[in-house]
Amino acid sequence: MNGKKERVLLGMSGGVDSSVAGYLLREKGYDVVGVTMKVWPQDCLSRAEDKCCGPQAIADARGVAHSLGIPHYVVDEADQFERVVIDYFSSEYQAGRTPNPCVMCNEKLKFGSLWEKARALDCAYIATGHYAIIEHPAGVTDPGYNGTDQPGRAVLRKGADPRKDQSYFLFSLRQAQLRHALAPLGKMAKPEIREIARSLGLKVAEKVDSQEICFVPGNDYKAFLRSHLGATEFHRGGIYDLSGNFLAEHEGIELFTIGQRKGLPGGSPRPRYVVDIDPVSNRVFVGDAEDLLVEEFEIDRINWSSCAPSDEPLAVTVKIRYSHPGAAATLIPLEGDRALVRLEEPQKAVTPGQAAVCYEGDVVVAGGWICRHATVAAA
Repeated sequence: MNGKKERVLLGMSGGVDSSVAGYLLREKGYDVVGVTMKVWPQDCLSRAEDKCCGPQAIADARGVAHSLGIPHYVVDEADQFERVVIDYFSSEYQAGRTPNPCVMCNEKLKFGSLWEKARALDCAYIATGHYAIIEHPAGVTDPGYNGTDQPGRAVLRKGADPRKDQSYFLFSLRQAQLRHALAPLGKMAKPEIREIARSLGLKVAEKVDSQEICFVPGNDYKAFLRSHLGATEFHRGGIYDLSGNFLAEHEGIELFTIGQRKGLPGGSPRPRYVVDIDPVSNRVFVGDAEDLLVEEFEIDRINWSSCAPSDEPLAVTVKIRYSHPGAAATLIPLEGDRALVRLEEPQKAVTPGQAAVCYEGDVVVAGGWICRHATVAAA
């Protein structure tokens, strides 16, 4: 700390992780300021009561901040959340893709627009309760965030607890963001976090972790889309097999994702799966389980997280969704912020719109957004 008490803006969700993160930062000598984002419009507060950043979460965060002796602020980000996260979520389904709103929220809000508040409070860093390790470059003397690169690169690594690792959700953070980000829980396991919370007498010590998208009640994204978009905004069309045979009508491509089995027409001796969604013709294609296997795919909007951009192929382990264990692959850079991911063994249900994150060991090398691979029959 060089004798200087640096100020940190801590994103407080009202859960046990960010609460203990505040305690750990305070113990390391940081001047901690707690901030909770209010992301729910006034007309949605009733369904937000028990959600991340809802009224109860704000109350819990405020109580923890009081217990830790740190100031606490609430920042109204409802309009920004609607535009950046919810509208993105809906438009991706309308385009036949499956979104990842948590990645977008981290990049655009938690480590994005929240910097305006951090600068106003003279904070050098933003900290969260993510389970990931962020290593900062040596020799960076100016801690002030100005949105531009400085010498040296920060390194994003997997969290030490493989069951809780959240580095996947941080892959899109740029170097200017990573160098001013702190993740004090990265080398710890969940049981340790709860034990610390208990020892401090925090009321959130036993609070259950959220397992669903914060703005989707009951994790029913179809019901959410029907409510948010309205029936007239759905793209209706037909369901076809891979030979181009018409099977049935559907009520909207928004209701399908790659690998899905439910909601498909019967009459087949083998289980059917969604293997492709064509947003131009609004056709949904179904096939057998083996038709879900993909040997290679492209990603776009690639972000080189921990290393300088490469022109050469790299041997990596790629995760094609958060719950995916990872697969050996070669990352081949292409022009225009794109890359080809060539898998050593075919993987099932590589889904357009999801993030593909590439690792060397536990280091996040790069990541991007999976593009549609139109391999089906089809006209």
